[in-house]
Amino acid sequence: MEVFEQSIQVRASATCIEQCFTDLPTMHRWLNPMLRCEPVGQEWSTALESRSRFWLRIPLVNLVLNNQVVEREPGLIVWQFSGFFRGRDRWECVPNETGTQLINRFQFDIPNPMIRWGFHLFAARLTKKDMQAQLRRIKAIAESIQP
Repeated sequence: MEVFEQSIQVRASATCIEQCFTDLPTMHRWLNPMLRCEPVGQEWSTALESRSRFWLRIPLVNLVLNNQVVEREPGLIVWQFSGFFRGRDRWECVPNETGTQLINRFQFDIPNPMIRWGFHLFAARLTKKDMQAQLRRIKAIAESIQP
């Protein structure tokens, strides 16, 4: 398993940050524009065992990740996914004296050797940069809705 972990300090409560995940239109504001998310079989939810699908649209290819929330408590959402990647995407809010530390831990394996090779050659560095950009967008959104 490979692990990419990023974090950012946000001047907002964990409750405000969670709205960036629990409200799908808000989530689409901070996701990479090449990535779309949709619920599977129900309304959008981040409740334990809820399912969704992420579509990565890159030229000539649409890659799909099927997800299920496998851990959920206030300030913590963990999606487990399968598809061209297998692993977990963990989002944790750690309250502190100046707001909340938001930590994103992306732990994954790429079973297909060709996709793994392509990922390491073309996308690994971009994925890390995109994770940082997503955190900055979440920070901006959460701080704008903080009362």
